[in-house]
Amino acid sequence: MTRKPGLGKGLDALIPSSDRTVISETALPDSVVSLIPTDSISPNPRQPRSLIDPSELSELADSIQQHGVIQPLILTQAAETDQFILIAGERRWLAAQQAGLSLVPAIIREASEQQLVELALVENVQREDLEPLETAEAYRQLSEEFGLSHEEISNRVGKSRVSITNTLRLLKLPPKVKDALAAGLISAGHARALLTLPAPDAQEAALSTIINHDLTVRQTEDLVRKLEGQKPDRPPKQSSRPEILALEDRLRQELGTKVVLKHRRKGGTLVIHYYSEEELNFLVDHILGDR
Repeated sequence: MTRKPGLGKGLDALIPSSDRTVISETALPDSVVSLIPTDSISPNPRQPRSLIDPSELSELADSIQQHGVIQPLILTQAAETDQFILIAGERRWLAAQQAGLSLVPAIIREASEQQLVELALVENVQREDLEPLETAEAYRQLSEEFGLSHEEISNRVGKSRVSITNTLRLLKLPPKVKDALAAGLISAGHARALLTLPAPDAQEAALSTIINHDLTVRQTEDLVRKLEGQKPDRPPKQSSRPEILALEDRLRQELGTKVVLKHRRKGGTLVIHYYSEEELNFLVDHILGDR
């Protein structure tokens, strides 16, 4: 079963192999890096990240004051010849401004509107900077504004197709649930479990129970099944065994969905959950090696 290529495919398209050494923390050859005025740079209008932690930005600014900007920004030319738009490196640019730098090192590359979304998304996903809803919104732009299928988005950002689909589903949440997710009161796993409830009122009522009782994702899934009139899953008798839990977690990460492994002395059962036809098709392809 082949794996998808790792993250960063989009950046490779803009940075030739001869330039990629510059992106590491090494000396920056003058032939590939330019010094650009910080006030000539505009933020990426397609940047999916909406918030930057002020304390982290201050720490980066302190580091830049001591050592300078080690990793160059990646920019594209704006309509005005003396202006530039960020492709990657927004935090470095903001921290450099905070540190009082008038010039920053940068690599200039051509980029389309679609690439501005893709590359900002890839950079943030690599650094795990995005909140789930920010990632979902970036996927939405690629899907609706640029006509990419979930499979094409998957290939560009190095995530599985079912991960793209599940993340996009978060945009269907009612406002109160979105707010709770954005505030970190619930995780994306909680939110995906709530999506199986058909009515927004039911999702919001379940949300209150999750927050008030500090429910885990698994407990939330049981709650949702109860609300739908189903019997909750009984926990496996030997679920406390760390090696079984570790294997279950590996399967969950690989398949991108809930997996329950019930291991007994002789054999056992493996239950894989899916929540849409798209997810079922992905799982079948993944297991049979048809990807």
